[in-house]
Amino acid sequence: MPDLDSLTLASLAGQFFGLVALAICLVAFASKNDDRLLVLLISANVAFALQFAFFGSWTAAALTVLVIARIVLARRYVGSQWVMWVVLVANLVAAALTWRDWVDVLPLTAATLGTIAMFLLRGIPMRIMLGLAALAWMLNNLAIGSIGGTLAEGMIFVTNVITIIRMARARKRYPGASVDSAGPAGPSDQAPR
Repeated sequence: MPDLDSLTLASLAGQFFGLVALAICLVAFASKNDDRLLVLLISANVAFALQFAFFGSWTAAALTVLVIARIVLARRYVGSQWVMWVVLVANLVAAALTWRDWVDVLPLTAATLGTIAMFLLRGIPMRIMLGLAALAWMLNNLAIGSIGGTLAEGMIFVTNVITIIRMARARKRYPGASVDSAGPAGPSDQAPR
């Protein structure tokens, strides 16, 4: 984590927006309304993008802007492989244009996993992929020194693990019932980041 005495104004702004993203994520995951969750997650990603920009992590900033578009597109075009491929290509182009060093592989990995998860998967498989994406985002935040971003992604990762456990238990408890997107596990337990 960063030494507070050596923080520049840009680094302080990055830390601020990372903490804003954390606060919005906390409110988002407390929401039981899917539409409110979506709006809050978009807001959190705006804060994440600003955080990355202030830290000079341009690949992560660009890919986070694309995450915002992906959230909207994946909700509107559920299961569309064509739209998924467009988003994946956009991710690669954005990464190629902003790539600086090895750390940039982390947001590219996270964006790719998140895109595949949101367009092709549902239930436990989707949450496993989103959990891995959150882990990659968390490692990226650790690498750039963002306290709020690391905590937010850690929370998203843990939320996914808990939801996966709840869904697996519900599958055992209610064999034959659909617990992947509704029912005992609940529809809004996903973390689309």
